[in-house]
Amino acid sequence: MPTPSRPYTAVLIVPTGVGAAVGGYAGDAVPVARAIAQVADTLITHPNVMNGAQLYWPLPNALYVEGYGLDQFAAGTWGLRPVHRNRIGLLLDQAIEPHARYRHLQAADAARATLGLEMTDYVITDAPVGVTLKTAESGATWGTIANPGTLLRAAEKLMQLGATAIAVVVRFPDDDGSDSLQNYRQGQGVDPLAGAEAVISHLLVRQFQLPCAHAPALSPLPLDPTLSPKSAAEEIGHTFLPCVLAGLSRAPQLVAATATSGGTIWRDQVDAVIVPAAAFGGSGVLHFSGTSAQIIAVEENTTTLAVPPECLGVQVWRVRSYLAAIGAMAAHKAGISAGAIAPKMAPLQAAPMSDDGKKAG
Repeated sequence: MPTPSRPYTAVLIVPTGVGAAVGGYAGDAVPVARAIAQVADTLITHPNVMNGAQLYWPLPNALYVEGYGLDQFAAGTWGLRPVHRNRIGLLLDQAIEPHARYRHLQAADAARATLGLEMTDYVITDAPVGVTLKTAESGATWGTIANPGTLLRAAEKLMQLGATAIAVVVRFPDDDGSDSLQNYRQGQGVDPLAGAEAVISHLLVRQFQLPCAHAPALSPLPLDPTLSPKSAAEEIGHTFLPCVLAGLSRAPQLVAATATSGGTIWRDQVDAVIVPAAAFGGSGVLHFSGTSAQIIAVEENTTTLAVPPECLGVQVWRVRSYLAAIGAMAAHKAGISAGAIAPKMAPLQAAPMSDDGKKAG
């Protein structure tokens, strides 16, 4: 009988708000995640990869981890403890108009009735959150929060109600038909909301060490018959909440490194990390580069960033596409050297020896 090997764990990262050619739109990285999940025994990824507004795809071997929590996991500060079910608390911004609030509540009720999700009573913030959207010179998007305290107080109330994960819906400024929005809807630009969404979820995860994800509340946009398929998931419903609720329903709990919880996954169990080749500046990727994980850089997934692994001294396996990355993972999982499946393979060479008969270095 073959000797059993330990489970193969992969991390799929696509940074938020940087115009990634794959994963920069509405759930367009879900097909990549689905394919990788066929090779990996466990896939760890984040909401930017899995969220597709009304659309989502449950992957039983995938762990849905908010970006700040993923960074802490990569640093070895937190572990990931898989769960069978979370009790989700819904946090709504006071600035959401009544009609839009009811649409989000109906989406939550639909998730309870149709998907069987468990939720607490919802909480409305005691003041408007006040989001402002920003764009960096690189084209990456970010944002600010005028009243973070109101988010923290509402989250504390949800935890008192027994929430083990938090879905946040904040009223975002409506776009006035800017070129950036039109480009995004055509599948050519940067998501104008993603950076600010990350600020909100990072705040709550950092403060409470609880699974969290965000869905923006926006007024409906006018019909555009030329819409890109990459952006279309955001146009087919009144809210972006369903994918968030589905993801959070089984998101792993975030466990401190001092904990001894059984079944917890730690960063030294990660075998491969897949990242766009021009987006190596994030703290999570840099933390993983200091481990034994094989880092796979995907060249075709271009972004507004220009931070290749070589400028940071990170050793990677460069591949052209996600299809090639999946092949690289399959070889890595099988214990096959990349050189063995290359067209040409150089013969072994003698290693240089020092004068005292020992190997140099």
